[in-house]
Amino acid sequence: MAGLGGRRRRRRWQVFGALGALAIVVSAVYAIRQLMHGGLEPSDTAGLLGLPLGVSGLVVAVVALRKPIEGNDAELARSWAATLARQVEDGESGVWRQLLGDDTRRINLAYNLHPAAVRPAVAPGAGRLVTDGSGPVTLPDIVTYYRATQPLRLVVTGAPGAGKTVLALELMLALLDGRAEDDPVPVRIPLSRWDTERQSLPELLQQRLLEAYDWPVNLAAGLVRHGMVLPVLDGLDEMDPPAPDGSPDPAAPRATTVIRALNTYQQGRDAGPLILTCRTHHYDALTAHIEVLDAARIAIAPVDTTDARTYLADRALNPARWQPLTDHLAAHPGGLLATVLSTPWRLCLTATVYHHDGDPGELRALPNADALDQHLLTRYIPAATRTTPNPRGYTPQDVHRWLHHLTTHLDPTGALPVTTAAGAEATDLVLHELWPLAVRARVRTTDAILATLTVLTTLPLAWTAPQQLTGQLAAMISVFAVIAGVLATTTGRPKSPTNPFRTPQGRRQLAEGLTTGVVFGVVLGSVLGIAVGLTAGLAVGLTMGLGFGIAVGLALGLALGLTREPGANLGARAVISSDALVGLALGLGSWLAAGFIFGLGVGLKSGLTFGLVAGLVGGLAAGLGAGLTAGAQASRRYAVFLLCSRRRLPFRLGLFLDWAVTAGLMRYSGPAYQYRHRELQHWLRQHPQPPAQP
Repeated sequence: MAGLGGRRRRRRWQVFGALGALAIVVSAVYAIRQLMHGGLEPSDTAGLLGLPLGVSGLVVAVVALRKPIEGNDAELARSWAATLARQVEDGESGVWRQLLGDDTRRINLAYNLHPAAVRPAVAPGAGRLVTDGSGPVTLPDIVTYYRATQPLRLVVTGAPGAGKTVLALELMLALLDGRAEDDPVPVRIPLSRWDTERQSLPELLQQRLLEAYDWPVNLAAGLVRHGMVLPVLDGLDEMDPPAPDGSPDPAAPRATTVIRALNTYQQGRDAGPLILTCRTHHYDALTAHIEVLDAARIAIAPVDTTDARTYLADRALNPARWQPLTDHLAAHPGGLLATVLSTPWRLCLTATVYHHDGDPGELRALPNADALDQHLLTRYIPAATRTTPNPRGYTPQDVHRWLHHLTTHLDPTGALPVTTAAGAEATDLVLHELWPLAVRARVRTTDAILATLTVLTTLPLAWTAPQQLTGQLAAMISVFAVIAGVLATTTGRPKSPTNPFRTPQGRRQLAEGLTTGVVFGVVLGSVLGIAVGLTAGLAVGLTMGLGFGIAVGLALGLALGLTREPGANLGARAVISSDALVGLALGLGSWLAAGFIFGLGVGLKSGLTFGLVAGLVGGLAAGLGAGLTAGAQASRRYAVFLLCSRRRLPFRLGLFLDWAVTAGLMRYSGPAYQYRHRELQHWLRQHPQPPAQP
């Protein structure tokens, strides 16, 4: 998404800046050339001198239009918040619909105020997701409940699949729908992304605006500083691994650090407003030694039989098919089926499985909860595949096997749950990190071979050069190919273009990169120049070597200063394409430029054609090698992984996972994919093949 001053707008200004600089240079060169010819009248001379000044003035005047309108900081923050609110609503409404099974029918969740031992907030005793008006007492809906809470600090707890994220999203969208000019904008942040050792909560909020909504640093800082961002912190239970017996860890160091930070978070003299979600058992384990102060904790209640029947009837396309099931729930409100279907996850699962066909009444014959889960999950993928537009013709069997294979990346041994280095359970499928699935040694070997062969594709160009140069070029290309093959065995992080002038850190990184690159280039050029100077003369050798070295060094410095790791605002496939584009562009561009400079130097001694052919052919070979092995490392390794996984995964894996998101089997989490629910992830891991349906 493009924010105020977002990516598209900045790119337009960057293009204009480059064209403006080019116009200034061209006008200056033209003026100097005309002055060198001489024979001009004084008025003509004055006009020529004024040309570059006039162009410079025009460029500066237009650039000045980029400056935001003057005004009070608080007024500007309010106007920026309106833009952010539209961005958040556009993004989160899609997530909300996705969690509802690509529908708009909601389960009217109920929740109760949970008593707190220390400094609770003042809040109503109970509420509903939406106001239904039934019964003698009308309970407040979630947005009314939140606004009645003083201070505005809410902790949402519930069992797995109880609908915590759905409730938080409903609250966010309702707050945005009725938002006044001075109200903060709710921004949802997965808590697993919080680097609790290095970031404060305001810094986390700024980072989220930068990464998820592409806001410039100064505007993001202004919004946070003026209290125009309401943190919605999702998944406190996902921050720490469980205890050895699988129960929540009472110590939970990262979650404890988060709660301490929330207890010190304030706006003015009041406790800072926030919304936090956590599983009930995890929060109960934490409250033995710490809890969020000045907050109202609500516990989502199991979905009662009446609400379950209402939801299923609302989603039904053929109410007669659902009648036996809804009648059974009404007759046995405390029975097994009513108990199992008391979570939004299982209700949504049931509605999806039988949405278009099948007999929901067959659930009545299942003997226990495990049998019911197996029954629904076995039919979930076929139902989702059948009801979702499927232009590529994915079969339920293939979808099941592919999704199972991906779970082995998150859990190689099958001993659930597996945790990440940060301590959270592994849930993120990041495309460029999947390559170990295809066997590390196999991927590395294939990668090295393909990188070598790619550079060797430039070998025929050696035979287009003058005859006395053919052998030398062939040897040089072969050396570059071997180096590329060796470097291809390494791995790297993806790269994305960035504007280093946006932040002091970026400007410092660019300066350090250029300094490092130039120093490296001077040393490299000096060594190369002395070597060439032994046969061509020291002056010519140093000129060639230093020109070549400085060009390589500047390219290296620009590569360090103009790239960064992609933020969460980039989608999973965009990360790969951005890395490939940046790596190949920098590699080919820099080495072709260096080869051109080197060729000019050789041309001074051996002829211009001879030198340019040698320099450009060598630069192309080196550029391919550098672009693939030092530039596009992540995207190259991902492409090799797909080649090595042809029988286990679709070649266009990103497109398949995007379809799986549309089908409700997966969901987006920044640049990663996640399974729709951890229960689905665990079940797929335990079932390599789709179970037979009776």
